[in-house]
Amino acid sequence: MTLKFPFDWPPGAQPPEELAKLRDEPVVRAVMPSGDPVYLVTRYADVRAVLSDRRVSRNRERPGAPRMTAAPRTKMFQNPKIDRDPPEHTRMRRLMTKAFTPSRIERLGPYVEEVVVELLDRWRRPPVDLVSEFALPLTLRVICRLLGVPVADQERFRTGLGEAWQYIGELIEAKRANPGDDLISELIEVHDDQDGRLSTHELHVWSTVLLMAGHETTAAQIGSGAVLLMRHPDQLALLRERPERIPDAVEELLRFQVAGHSLSMLRYVTEDIDVGGVTIPAGSGVVPVLESANFDESVFPDPLRFDVTRDARDQIAFSAGPHYCLGAALARLELRIAFAALIGRFPGLRLAVDVGELRHHDNPLELGFVEVPVTW
Repeated sequence: MTLKFPFDWPPGAQPPEELAKLRDEPVVRAVMPSGDPVYLVTRYADVRAVLSDRRVSRNRERPGAPRMTAAPRTKMFQNPKIDRDPPEHTRMRRLMTKAFTPSRIERLGPYVEEVVVELLDRWRRPPVDLVSEFALPLTLRVICRLLGVPVADQERFRTGLGEAWQYIGELIEAKRANPGDDLISELIEVHDDQDGRLSTHELHVWSTVLLMAGHETTAAQIGSGAVLLMRHPDQLALLRERPERIPDAVEELLRFQVAGHSLSMLRYVTEDIDVGGVTIPAGSGVVPVLESANFDESVFPDPLRFDVTRDARDQIAFSAGPHYCLGAALARLELRIAFAALIGRFPGLRLAVDVGELRHHDNPLELGFVEVPVTW
């Protein structure tokens, strides 16, 4: 029987049932929402290998390449510059990394703390939806601060991608005339002596991608991570007593991955590859399933046990290889500060509804819970 991927997340905070036996085989056949067949790579070592294999392409614009969904792609994502492979991707990554530096991310720390305090100060009377009243506004304001988007302009692009695309184009022109201490201004100026500057299109595309994707995934991780902690009050109590363990807890929360799935990991095989003794033929679609890798018993013993003292630094929620998530450091910063504040300020924090009432988004491209009502 061919599986349908991504798997349906059951209500609440438990992983899909299909994950339990997925690693019985190194490669499993499945069908995407588009109806296109793919191979799922299930085990940790194989997932890491596939993500670094030059024969596995991220460029899904190739003729005959599998699609994630049957819906038409937006115009912005129909350009192969989005999903380039090395050496083109190497050039792009080098240019982006020059602006997206660890020091820039760390400088955001005080601002993240300021926004967290402001948002939690508004929690006057329970219940409160942790997603709409905390996770989403926090991550949106932080990515806007990083990119140089004025707070007053945020409502312009919250309605959709088309508005964001137009807005970013206008913002780039404004930053060219009056640069500031922000990522877009830096990207306008960044250059590489050998490979040249970012093109106007590349700058426009990646600024928009960072804006839209840079807050939704982290917001989903905050929401689902809070649910996991509230479902495990012993772990929550441990972190309240030992807040210095919160960075370790963040890695375990990322490992558990109840925020989403690996749909966006879809790749295209340009030559035959061997995965765990199975040949995946050229021209096939392949999905390295990150959530399966994060439950691999050979790397994470007793993987269904949620343990904030576990050394989960090898979790692979941010992918691996040349396409390792550029925003991983920012996400970790936001998660550490958000959970430290929630745990410290609300000793009685708990779900305001039965965990079985929590719903994941129906759209396979959206991550996390629709709402997380909490009380204290």
